[in-house]
Amino acid sequence: MADFLFDIGKVLLDFDFESSLSKLLPADHPDPTTSLEKLLEKKDEFETGRIAVSDYTTWAIEILGTDATPDEFHTAWQNIFTPNLPMWETVRKLATEGHRLILFSNTNAIHCPWVFEAYPEFSLFHGSILSFEVDSIKPHPEIYQHAIDKHSIVPENTLYIDDLPANIATGDAFGFRTHQYNLDNHKAFEHWLPEQLASLKTSN
Repeated sequence: MADFLFDIGKVLLDFDFESSLSKLLPADHPDPTTSLEKLLEKKDEFETGRIAVSDYTTWAIEILGTDATPDEFHTAWQNIFTPNLPMWETVRKLATEGHRLILFSNTNAIHCPWVFEAYPEFSLFHGSILSFEVDSIKPHPEIYQHAIDKHSIVPENTLYIDDLPANIATGDAFGFRTHQYNLDNHKAFEHWLPEQLASLKTSN
């Protein structure tokens, strides 16, 4: 059996921050695009866990120039996701076959644990490494090492799926079997996966 590291965004779940958050903007907002861009520029820092939820929420509401309440902001921040159904079909199959599935994601304390309650099939996963919980973010090497140490992962026996080139590059440097996933080309993943599983059987 193989270990799998799965990114969440643009792999298991598609997302669209702008469409959801723009609903909070007042009709007479002078520059919605700039406000949304500024909000998301600070997202990585938030996802390292270095900014408290309350502080980020207060700052974000101010940046958006909205009269939304914190709860309304959190709802908009959460309701950005759409399940990637072909990948979930694969996840169910891998879980049935007995592979160990681990979430490996840059995310934040507004999305988690909410997303696991909203999408119960995340219970198929055996563990997780989430950026805001470990004070590190992909593609920095520290979070990869944390995953290896916490879950006793052997990189050359681990299949790592992520959508971002920089994250994949660090995964390659650690020796993972990587696939840069494209939501618009799931078939490429379907070709890669059996080849990797067959290679693992041969090498082991």
